[in-house]
Amino acid sequence: MAREQFRLFPRRFGFYPYIWLIYLVFPILNLQGYSGYKLLGGYALVVIFTVAYRQLYWTEGKTYSAWLGLQMLLIAVLCIVYSPFNFYMGFFTSNFVGWYTDLRRFKRAFAVFTMMVVGLALLSFSKMYGTEWLFLFPFVMMMLITPFGIRSMNRRRMLEKELDQANEVIKEMVKREERMRIARDLHDTMGHTLSLITLKSQLVEKLVEKNPERAQAEAREIQRTSRAALRQVRELVSEMRAVSVAEELAEAGEMLRSAEIRLEVDGDAALPGVSDLTQNILSLCIKEAITNIVKHSGANLCRIGIGMTAGEVRITVEDNGVGAGLQDRGAEGAAQRRDGNGMKGMAERLALIDGSLTLGPGTGSSIGSGTGTGTGAGTLLTVVTPRVVKDRKDGETA
Repeated sequence: MAREQFRLFPRRFGFYPYIWLIYLVFPILNLQGYSGYKLLGGYALVVIFTVAYRQLYWTEGKTYSAWLGLQMLLIAVLCIVYSPFNFYMGFFTSNFVGWYTDLRRFKRAFAVFTMMVVGLALLSFSKMYGTEWLFLFPFVMMMLITPFGIRSMNRRRMLEKELDQANEVIKEMVKREERMRIARDLHDTMGHTLSLITLKSQLVEKLVEKNPERAQAEAREIQRTSRAALRQVRELVSEMRAVSVAEELAEAGEMLRSAEIRLEVDGDAALPGVSDLTQNILSLCIKEAITNIVKHSGANLCRIGIGMTAGEVRITVEDNGVGAGLQDRGAEGAAQRRDGNGMKGMAERLALIDGSLTLGPGTGSSIGSGTGTGTGAGTLLTVVTPRVVKDRKDGETA
């Protein structure tokens, strides 16, 4: 079995624990006036203090309290036997006192820590001269306040973690409820229809020889019933998968914000009167365009324009990045870049609703005064879809 790699501090804390190690230089400097066994003893105490500091990042429960108590004891010895200025090492302990999540243990540790700080402060005060004590009082107050600040910060992190876990549970419950709803809808809509088709099919089988005309009429009825069932399934799937343009713009804003790209939206994202299917396809196109901008454009500004007339919906996505370097092309082929699979997928989706897209260099002026990291004029993607989708040959609408 492979040996586990040694780590000085837990990975989740990053460089934070290492920064505090710099302050161990001061107790070492305070030992320079000593020699012999007393100097070696002082170095040993500092080493043990460092070990305790390291262990407090790894241990929990009673072991944690034991290491914390040892750290307080070492600070007291270093102050009494060596230099009163070692009193400032209490900042290490004040941080760890605030890590207690249990209120009773926190109060107990804070009480012991307060007695140590006050006692050492009084002892240090008696060894100081002139106005040196004026520098002592603010540090005493900071040491006593720090545990409350650390505990409050840790509690906030814990609450945020619990909130994230609760949100995940809610999402799973929503998914489970949605699956149950879909199962109920399929049973209610399809169960009766399929039973009806089965009965009519048996009736047609009996009437084929006895009454051909009625058999044909029943067969046509079966066709109408099956088309109605197909339409119900499509409506159910459409309701299940549809994402509105407004919802997609909200997600696009989060994605661009993470990439430090400013988003400007011009137009009504609600798109009143536009079908769920059309909005779903337009949302997928916006998602693909935003993904390309984040990955390839090098832009710092993106503008999405939404326009609607009596006959069509037009959406433009423009950035101020390096530029596509392409000439405008028409719909079905749509210009393909090096990452052309996404553009091809957009064109195929739009073709389902008789839509089209055009990809080309940006207009420059319409994107505003900001400039991206590239030297091009940016990229302009234009998506156009009809507001009314024509009936297909079989009489069904998309």
